[in-house]
Amino acid sequence: MFEQINAKVVKVNLAQAGGVVARTGAMLFYTGDVSFSPHQVPGAGAMGGMAGLAGMAGRMMAGEHERTMMAQGNGEVHYGFAGLETHVVQLQPGAVLRVEASRLLANTAGLQSSVVSVMSSGGGQGGRGGGIMGALRGAASGVLTGAGMFTTQLSGQGSAVLLGHGGFFELPVGGQYPVVVDPQAFVATYGNVQTELKTALSWRDAVGRGSGEAMQLHCAGQGVVYVQASEQKL
Repeated sequence: MFEQINAKVVKVNLAQAGGVVARTGAMLFYTGDVSFSPHQVPGAGAMGGMAGLAGMAGRMMAGEHERTMMAQGNGEVHYGFAGLETHVVQLQPGAVLRVEASRLLANTAGLQSSVVSVMSSGGGQGGRGGGIMGALRGAASGVLTGAGMFTTQLSGQGSAVLLGHGGFFELPVGGQYPVVVDPQAFVATYGNVQTELKTALSWRDAVGRGSGEAMQLHCAGQGVVYVQASEQKL
């Protein structure tokens, strides 16, 4: 549904797509009879069912939710954002796309969309535990790694556009060992992929005598993980 124009721009025919949800400021230009209206991802208000202190912690400590606009009508819209590279993902029924909100440019409006806690992304809690304290620890991990506490989840039949610095790697998940990703380079997972944030920080690292990445995102299951060719935040 989205057509790649070049590495940084996509276009979509709204009549064929049935409407598009995109982050505010992503529309470059359009032709035809097109209207725009504010849109909110379902579940964003409660942040995936988490309320009270846990939800407040997520909102305060992680900039995980981007404002979006709905485009409808009969015309073609071109999208891009800040000169970043784009990548189109075609979703099939039964598969799930989980993507950092800051790295989602747009998606067709027919997809089911929600905001979920990273602690429930594939069911793993990464050893942090549940409840309010688990949520707070998850939020703190999100701040330390540059990854948000919450993830946008898309499912159904349609397409979505990812954003990244320096292009994308599409890595298959499903072998004997998990795919281990730097959380700041992580963009999204597609399929039945479970993610778990683990620490590789030892006492030697803590006192500045070691080396290596302090936090690692382990991806297991069956599907694909998308990684940008940079650790730069969006």
